[in-house]
Amino acid sequence: IQKQDYMLLEIKLPKEQSKSPLAMELVLNALHQSGPLASTWYDIYWKGGVRPWFSLELVSIEGDVRFFIWMRRSFRNFMESQLYAQYPEVELIEAEDYTNFIRYDKDKIDLWGCEFTLVKEDAYPIKTYVDYGLDDNPKEEEKIDPITPMIEFLGSVGPGQQVWYQIMVQMHKNREKKGITLWDKLFNNETDWKKDAQKVIDDILKRDSKTKISSEKIDDKPAITIISEGEKNVVTAIERSIAKNGYDVGIRALYVTEADKFEGITIGGMLSSWKQYGSNDLNAIKPSGGMTAFSYPWQDFRNIRKNRVKTRLFDAYRRRSYFYSPYKKEPFVLNTEELATIYHFPGSVAQTPTFKRIDSRKTQAPFNIPT
Repeated sequence: IQKQDYMLLEIKLPKEQSKSPLAMELVLNALHQSGPLASTWYDIYWKGGVRPWFSLELVSIEGDVRFFIWMRRSFRNFMESQLYAQYPEVELIEAEDYTNFIRYDKDKIDLWGCEFTLVKEDAYPIKTYVDYGLDDNPKEEEKIDPITPMIEFLGSVGPGQQVWYQIMVQMHKNREKKGITLWDKLFNNETDWKKDAQKVIDDILKRDSKTKISSEKIDDKPAITIISEGEKNVVTAIERSIAKNGYDVGIRALYVTEADKFEGITIGGMLSSWKQYGSNDLNAIKPSGGMTAFSYPWQDFRNIRKNRVKTRLFDAYRRRSYFYSPYKKEPFVLNTEELATIYHFPGSVAQTPTFKRIDSRKTQAPFNIPT
């Protein structure tokens, strides 16, 4: 990890951008790979290679809203080609890491942060752009884009304040089963997201785990499994979800301010910006860890624990560390459709005044230009 060279790519959007989140989904599909340094057991266990991960970042610096992608420098050309293929009018530039402009000092800087996880097990999908009808590419004035509330909130951040979101993604691979016997732990300890989702479907349909069809009979007639309309919709959503590529995901958010500029109401905005992706029948994104552990003043004498947590949150964010040491966490799984929903480039439906777009538009030179 330390030997790799990393960079931050900033994406500047044109004034007119009419692509649906499906364009970002195609970009994410192309990034779904283990990389050349972790393709075999020899690469991983002998040479120390790790699967590449990317950080999709949405940042507000005093209300100036920006999109970034953090990655290994070796992926730059590939990333740029994929972004230009779907968004030919964007401008891509290598940016200075915005986290380097702040040195965390508890006497001068105030900070609040947390990580996010799913309310239910990750077999259940969140509400996506397909559920909002963006896959049909409606007219711009008719669009209901779920990322717009987040951009509006980021645009409202005042002077001396910054809000950072990072969505770290890595190609999903098998993981250890939970709640298994010692035998399974030794010889059959792996499962994956799609197998877990299939078990959820079987439980909802009340199928037998082996035959997939209930073998019970009533009056010598085969039993018929009856499910409600809501259960049917859940099964349909899960089946659509596991038909797509999955990513291990970790989400982290920070609110960084000058010591005298901290506003508690901003924390509510940070948390509520994810509510539009939630559904009572399916899944939702909720805060966890970080500063959410401190609800009462008597939980921490003289802010000793809080200051330690703040320092670790800030350092973890700067390192983009989540899947490996020094800040290894338990990721959850989102598919490419879900990821494209929470991170894509909005069209002109997002009218936030501080959301800057480039004025020029890229076009090809006329064919009859003199030489």
